[in-house]
Amino acid sequence: MIVRLAREGDVPGFLRLAAEVEHWFGPMVENPAFHEAVHEQIRRSTALVADSSGPGLRGGLLFGAKPPAYHVHWLVVAERARGQGVGRSLMAEATHRFVRGPGTLEVVTFGADHPGALASGARVFYERLGFTPAESAAPGPEGGSRQVYRRIIARA
Repeated sequence: MIVRLAREGDVPGFLRLAAEVEHWFGPMVENPAFHEAVHEQIRRSTALVADSSGPGLRGGLLFGAKPPAYHVHWLVVAERARGQGVGRSLMAEATHRFVRGPGTLEVVTFGADHPGALASGARVFYERLGFTPAESAAPGPEGGSRQVYRRIIARA
């Protein structure tokens, strides 16, 4: 597996990943705003993909940085690749490329009562990476609860 900057040719792969998680995140594949966000992040070189020799992307990540605040805007691992270190590799590369401490790294994920919280493993995943639960966030587009997870970044 190779984690690299996304290219325009990766957009269909992002849409396939999005299709796998729309039941948790709400509509994305047909949402023009999602398409524009992916294209914009690729233009800014703040989108990463986990690629392999097999068909399709194994994962994708969209990132934002306004130091000292850094944000994981979107992270999805293909169902067939979950539990294989893809998400961890994407996060490691994003942190290496984009984060300069001191500051905070944040992600909004499922609230504890959201059906995707347990099924996706997202909350446990972020906790294993050193994030801690913080304040509640606005509900997702599908109406489910959301929570901010935050990690303090020490000096680089």
